[in-house]
Amino acid sequence: MFATVTLALFKGFLGTLKLFSLTLLFSLPLGLLISFGSMSKTAILRLPIRLIIWIIRGTPLMLQLLIIFYGPGIFLGRNIWGSGDSGRFTAALTAFVINYACYFSEIFRGGIQSIPKGQYEAAQVLGLSRTQTFFRIILLQVIKRIVPPISNEVITLVKDTSLARVIAFYEIIWEGERFIKSSGIIWPLFYTGVFYLLFSGLLTLLFGYIEKKLDYFK
Repeated sequence: MFATVTLALFKGFLGTLKLFSLTLLFSLPLGLLISFGSMSKTAILRLPIRLIIWIIRGTPLMLQLLIIFYGPGIFLGRNIWGSGDSGRFTAALTAFVINYACYFSEIFRGGIQSIPKGQYEAAQVLGLSRTQTFFRIILLQVIKRIVPPISNEVITLVKDTSLARVIAFYEIIWEGERFIKSSGIIWPLFYTGVFYLLFSGLLTLLFGYIEKKLDYFK
């Protein structure tokens, strides 16, 4: 029975891992772009972006999942996500990417704005363009400063993936709950915590290693 439960939970964990990985892949670069928009001197660009960030950060991710999945059917009269598991996954991924991109954008913004203006001025004196200044001088310093808050968000993402079951996406918690309905046993649900702890532990070690590698910025 233990082996059967472990295999079933591992299958669910693969869904969790897929949602986690693709969310990071898309939300990190999108968050950087959003941070540029939120710092723009052009109000017509900055204000709408700041409003969207405020809405996303101020409402529960579960509510956002429900709105994104059911909203098109309610307001447009059609399901834009498609049917089956792939449609639910696409909707969940869209919600997670938008949510985490907004959180990451604030971390990026804080990191960029924490760099002293004197470094920008020195780069300008040396004849570097704004793009060269950002990618050659500023970016690595920003990465050093944002690794701790980014690591917190990434570990939170591991646990937040369980919310995707609200739209019937099959992840590890869903698999654990299935045994309650089919076999009347609850321990597989608690067993899912082992998967989360191991994965979070590996990520903690990874980010600790990255922080040590960036120590040369001290």
